[in-house]
This record gives sequence, C-alpha cells and structure tokens, in this order.
Amino acid sequence: MRYAWITRHKRQWPITLQCDVLGVSASGYFEHVSRGRSKRPSKPGRRLSDEAVLAHIKAAHAGSKGEYGWPRIWKDLISRGVRVGKDRIQKLMKLHGIKARGKRRYVVTTDSKHNLPIAANLLDRNFQPERPIDLS
Repeated sequence: MRYAWITRHKRQWPITLQCDVLGVSASGYFEHVSRGRSKRPSKPGRRLSDEAVLAHIKAAHAGSKGEYGWPRIWKDLISRGVRVGKDRIQKLMKLHGIKARGKRRYVVTTDSKHNLPIAANLLDRNFQPERPIDLS
C-alpha cells in the first residue's frame, strides 16, 4: 500500500525522501516497481477446491500408470501449472487411498545347490576340421 502512495506522489517529492518518511527502503520500492503487475489472479479466487486438485491428482496418477507417489505427482502438477502445496497433495492422496504401486519383489529362480544330474555341455565341441574342405 505504501508503494502505491509513493508512485502517485513521485512528481511532488523525491522517491528517497518519500521512502524515508514512510519507513520503507528505496531499493525495496524500486524492486517492487521492476516486478510490474502480477498476471496471476488475486488470492481469494486463486485457491483450487479439493475436488479440482483431486481431479488433477487422479489424472497425473493415471498418466503414470499408478507408479508415481506424492513427490512425483506434486512435481508433475507444478510442471503443468497447477499451484498446490505438497502437504495438500499428501493429505488428499492419503484420504482417497491413492498410492504408488510398489516395486516387484526380486524372485530367485536359480537353485544351484541341488542333487539333480547336470546335462552334458553341448557347446564344448571341437570345431577344428581334420582336413580342409574341398570347395571345387
């Protein structure tokens, strides 16, 4: 609010004097001016409802084939432009039972400690011919 007052009266008094009187730094004022106006809507209309965020979460979860947990879902939504906090993502996913698929367990399929007979080695053959092959 103070910055708006300074902007309106900058033709009457120097900026630095106005900043001193209002108790703000001149560098803060100039940074405020350089940022320009925000293109985002004001705060009251900016917050998405839980149902809207849940729809985004379900879409991202389905898009990852159920592999993403809350950290990747959160990053995915941020990259899509949906501004939402990670705690809210965690809460909604837990509340609605949305979980990442777990990794498959490693199953050992080889048992080399057995008493069964071992098959003959078919690859241990002699490939040196006794005499050259006549191709004429």
